[in-house]
Amino acid sequence: MDKLALQKTANEVRKGIVTAVHAAKAGHPGGSLSAADVFTYLYFEEMNIDPKDPHKPDRDRFVLSKGYTAPGLYSVLAERGYFPKEDLVTLRHLGSYLQGHPDLKHIPGVDMSSGSLGQGISAAVGMALSAKLSNDSYRVYTLLGDGEIQEGQVWEAAMFAGARHLDNLVVIVDNNGLQIDGPVAEVCSPYPIDKKFEAFNFHVINVADGNDMDQLKAAFDEAREVKGMPTAIVMKTLKGKGVSFMENQVGWHGKAPNDEQYAQAMEDLEKVGAALCQK
Repeated sequence: MDKLALQKTANEVRKGIVTAVHAAKAGHPGGSLSAADVFTYLYFEEMNIDPKDPHKPDRDRFVLSKGYTAPGLYSVLAERGYFPKEDLVTLRHLGSYLQGHPDLKHIPGVDMSSGSLGQGISAAVGMALSAKLSNDSYRVYTLLGDGEIQEGQVWEAAMFAGARHLDNLVVIVDNNGLQIDGPVAEVCSPYPIDKKFEAFNFHVINVADGNDMDQLKAAFDEAREVKGMPTAIVMKTLKGKGVSFMENQVGWHGKAPNDEQYAQAMEDLEKVGAALCQK
């Protein structure tokens, strides 16, 4: 898929995020929107997957460690064809399979139930180790929040991954700079993130703009060439990306838009889509 097609797809993923969270009257739009581009790149370009066969043994695995951004994952899975896009409006509704956090038992395409922050990376490390022990070819990707990496378990998992030379593992940090209580630098600064992963024997790739498809492509291409150590991609992103009143606003970490705000958000995204169509 070319860059323009990826950009258009990411915009559709953002529409799905906003639609799902609005319909649920709850959820986490900010961090879902900041990660929409990497979700899109992973599922439409990077990973070896097949929506018609979600459990194929050689598929690449993805673990959403920051599980609260489930609306972003669900939207890209629907866009990719794992389940109907129409189901996104059932997010968090009683009886819906689209729960507030990813559930591997009921949601096609979900490889790990997640939500307790800090735990997802450990599951991803276990998957990567399993592949090594079994001589399997699949790669494992996991997405963490920059607030999430304040959790100690993240660094226990990183230490193990580095010690075991898990070069089939790619840890992605969505560094949008904001968490539920405010700027990450003020709540409990995780900086310098790159130096920390380097200290745990990771190959680190810093991405200046994690909402730019060219920069994401360069990072993931580089990660594929790394041998003998896991990779950490630390990407700077914009929380709430694509929705004017949500961008870089900590209040939109975990809040649903009302009807008026939803209309404004969709108008913003329609404008982005129209601009992309003119390229």
